[in-house]
Amino acid sequence: MVSGIYFCDIKGRPILSRRYRDDIPLSAIDRFAPLLADLEEESSVIPPCLNHRGIQYLFIEHEDLYVVALSTSLATNAAQVFTFLHKLVEALGDYLKTVEEESVRDNFVIIYELLDEMMDYGIPQITETKMLKQYITQKSFKLIKAVKKVKATARPPTGLTNSVSWRADGITYKKNEAFLDIVESINMVMNQQGQVLRSEIIGQVIVRSRLSGMPDLKLGINDKGIFTRDPETGESQVTAGKKKSSAELEDLKFHQCVRLSKFENEKIITFIPPDGEFELMSYRLTTPVKPLIWCDVNVQVHSKSRIEIHCRAKAQIKKKSVANNVEILIPVPDDADTPSFRYSHGSIKWVPEKNAILWKIRSFYGGKEYSMAAQMGLPSINGVEKPKFKRPVQVKFQIPYFTTSGIQVRYLKINEPKLQYKSYPWVRYITQNGDDYTIRLN
Repeated sequence: MVSGIYFCDIKGRPILSRRYRDDIPLSAIDRFAPLLADLEEESSVIPPCLNHRGIQYLFIEHEDLYVVALSTSLATNAAQVFTFLHKLVEALGDYLKTVEEESVRDNFVIIYELLDEMMDYGIPQITETKMLKQYITQKSFKLIKAVKKVKATARPPTGLTNSVSWRADGITYKKNEAFLDIVESINMVMNQQGQVLRSEIIGQVIVRSRLSGMPDLKLGINDKGIFTRDPETGESQVTAGKKKSSAELEDLKFHQCVRLSKFENEKIITFIPPDGEFELMSYRLTTPVKPLIWCDVNVQVHSKSRIEIHCRAKAQIKKKSVANNVEILIPVPDDADTPSFRYSHGSIKWVPEKNAILWKIRSFYGGKEYSMAAQMGLPSINGVEKPKFKRPVQVKFQIPYFTTSGIQVRYLKINEPKLQYKSYPWVRYITQNGDDYTIRLN
């Protein structure tokens, strides 16, 4: 249970606050700035939770702000508090566009309204922006004129008083559709010899709902559910058809609309979706993954201060699969100039502002292999000394109809008990590069 929420500047000084309980003194937040200063002197890493004289300071940093929650109870659910703080910043971003010290000072009326509606007596309440915008109708930097007639005053939507607070009543569509995307991003670090140093799969299940009424959806993944546990070891496993492969599952997160008890007991995901697009679930797997797009880069030094860069790229995916919009960014020394290229497929251009060569392949079919060579002048070469590359090769790609983990949707059932309409579920799979899909050259 939270006693108060505070917005502080980058030095920890309070800008705006909302107290929910009287169990902390008014001067408690004044200790936050000195505590931050002391920690910065002692260590470069500041923990997100501080304790001083029985008061817990839980905070997140955003732009030039600290958003701080104060509590006096050691039994406070820290994960819930941090989730609420991030949701609060997300909601403010939808209202203010940019959340920083100046925008907080200029829009204190909106912020106070949001703090009053999103939390009650220190307990989180409504955090969905779509629901909040139905009755907090003020715009940033502008105030709506007071309505004279009492009948016209804004009232909270009926959805807030229901158990399904993330969805409003009375939603209607001419054609009822639900689009489900399973997007897996691959982060991988490899060396020049092709050895995988680190790999992980970051998965998202994204739903775009265009359904009338109050539909109830049931999602079945890989028959018996997406994740099962080994009865002997208790470790998580990913089930792909009849084949089971042990994998370390981390950071499994669900949207609040998912019935967690149903998932825990039956491994089936059931939910009443919010209207529009939202992230139903996210997960991370640290299972070993082979390189989907592999690049072998070789640098040769020639006389007269010139280097030659050879790159051989191979799509190590099934022959029926195709990688779209492949981009291979190959770093070159900072003073390289006068490039000339030879290549078998795609297009190549020199990107001097990034000191790199960009090789684009629009469609890269599985099993195919392409090559390119680039010659560049390099005045700084001394003799035959090989230049050092501090930056890795970066690879981008997108593979439709394919998931690396083997996760598959077996069914997506839509039921609206009152309207009983015909619905159309659509499922799509995408595997793509993550933020860190690189090949080290040295």
